[in-house]
Amino acid sequence: MKKMFLCGCAVLLALSMAGCTKTTSAPSSTSGGAASAAAPAKTFTLKMSTQLNETHPMVDGFKEWAQNVEAKTNGGITIQVYPSAQLGSDEDVIEQALQGVNVAVLTDGGRMGNYVREIGIIGMPYIVDNYDELLKIMDTKTFADWETRLVSENGIRVLAFNWYDGPRHFLTNTPVTTPADLKGQRIRTPGAPVWAKSVEAMGATPIAMGWNDSYNAIQSKSIDGVEAQHTASFGARLYEVVKYIDKTGHFQLANGIIVGEKWFSQLPADYQQILIDECQAAATQNARIVERVADDYENQMVEKGMVVVEADRNAFKAAAETAYTTLEFASLRDQLYAELGK
Repeated sequence: MKKMFLCGCAVLLALSMAGCTKTTSAPSSTSGGAASAAAPAKTFTLKMSTQLNETHPMVDGFKEWAQNVEAKTNGGITIQVYPSAQLGSDEDVIEQALQGVNVAVLTDGGRMGNYVREIGIIGMPYIVDNYDELLKIMDTKTFADWETRLVSENGIRVLAFNWYDGPRHFLTNTPVTTPADLKGQRIRTPGAPVWAKSVEAMGATPIAMGWNDSYNAIQSKSIDGVEAQHTASFGARLYEVVKYIDKTGHFQLANGIIVGEKWFSQLPADYQQILIDECQAAATQNARIVERVADDYENQMVEKGMVVVEADRNAFKAAAETAYTTLEFASLRDQLYAELGK
């Protein structure tokens, strides 16, 4: 009887051990080029930070990216999206990323230009006329070299730089058709030199301040207007404090999502590729949504009383040349255009 009892225990123990064993299989390729992992031995969490509010269409794109990554890694990577600057300013989050914290941040060429100066050119006025031309720049060897330098010299890993938030225009309380109309007007713009010098070249006095302060600043007449894309202007209800949408389309707002290389290098190679592939795919899809939504927002702002002014874009392009000279980007632009055959 005792012998039978011991045999039964041994069988139960063997079955128990077999049930607790997890097998991690190698990722299998999919038709989209991304890998699908199973039963991760180790899981990772990435906190995605953005200044954009919850209702912004790009935030939906980040959530789509998060869902796809979690599915493709079978839960190996979880991305948590934090809109409305919940994790702090972009500069603060970038610094955290550099220290190895598990954070990602939506950024732009102007801010990345603080690390690799040349990449700032993608934020210059009229460098391209639309999203498709932006994509062509990002496919160049020159752009790939900038991304390599961000990693090797600064510890910044670009997951994708093809996120798009549309063209930026001036929003003012007096109509603007030429750069001369902006003379003396204090216009809010991000603080990066590329943005400030460009706005100055186009006739305005650039004022650096947080986007969320813009509404009150216009209302109190601390500033005269802003330059922004429709997705931001509509979300901030600027139609309540400004009258005119001056359609200059001076910046095509390309955005990137970056993480710190210290954190990224801890991921298995297949997870790294999934994170990048799905980020780029989600960005491409979301950009087309943003293009449609921006047009809808403009129509809604007009319905709420704003007036669209068709500015003289050739005049603004001519004025913007001063910024290319001041920032010494003219020859780099020529190099890019030669690479593009433009």
